[in-house]
Amino acid sequence: MSDAAVHAAGVDVGGTKIVALRVTADGTELARAIHPTPAEDMEATLAELVGTLEEVIGPDVAAVGVGAAGLVEAGTGILRFAPNLAWRDAPIRDVVARATGLPVVVDNDCTLGAYGEFRLGAARGVNDVLYLGVGTGIGGGLILAGALYRGAHGFAAEAGHIVVEEDGPLCGCGNRGCLETVASGRAITREGREAARKHPPLAARAGGDPGAVTGQIVVEAGRRLGVGIAGLVNVLDPALVVVGGGVGGAGDLLLGPAREAYARSVEGGPYRPDVPIVEAGLGTDSAAIGAALLALDSR
Repeated sequence: MSDAAVHAAGVDVGGTKIVALRVTADGTELARAIHPTPAEDMEATLAELVGTLEEVIGPDVAAVGVGAAGLVEAGTGILRFAPNLAWRDAPIRDVVARATGLPVVVDNDCTLGAYGEFRLGAARGVNDVLYLGVGTGIGGGLILAGALYRGAHGFAAEAGHIVVEEDGPLCGCGNRGCLETVASGRAITREGREAARKHPPLAARAGGDPGAVTGQIVVEAGRRLGVGIAGLVNVLDPALVVVGGGVGGAGDLLLGPAREAYARSVEGGPYRPDVPIVEAGLGTDSAAIGAALLALDSR
């Protein structure tokens, strides 16, 4: 069978939804299934993962890739801890392999988002890339010297859990003031509602729904994200920063303030090469496509 006829399935398990895709070796989408994540129940989430995958799998699928938001241990396919899911020591690879009878790779969702963008998206042809997935939480993935970088244990690039406000909001990881508590989709929703409660005219302009007041808060979240990006660029020195995930799709409303805050905060800004901060080319599918491609490339 030619490579063009070989398909893979990629699954992105996030804090709010599970997305499964069947794609060709060049990333062309052939099938899609989406279901809510029962995030408070590990066994239910594993069952939903398998069920969502079964909706897209077909006879030409040669491998399966799964991305999960949390600490996926290198080499074992076990998700040891997830801040926004009730997953502890979840044997994802074994569960999916038993259900499908196929080779399975499991990795952090944003590591796979980085891989998808590097292979087919906004980072194509760039050898040093920081990917940030901004959704329910904030995660990160790294391409260094043209290869995925996972660290000693597979836990590298957990950018959302750098503490930026020591006494800030409680994070799902157990700490306070992590970057994802002030710049993720959950933070935007929370602060939008708080602003509306404190300023009733805002809620009135939003049709009485405090949750609809988000634009001003997105801008502030963008600024906080930009400061976080500056710190990461200081440490990693990437050539490109790609922002994906559900909130990443806010485009310049989020990324404009992020770029401005980054330029003000990065070390030696006027004296260093520009590091573009761009929207993910694959949109919210970066992780699912990256999972499928990595599964094929790992056979």
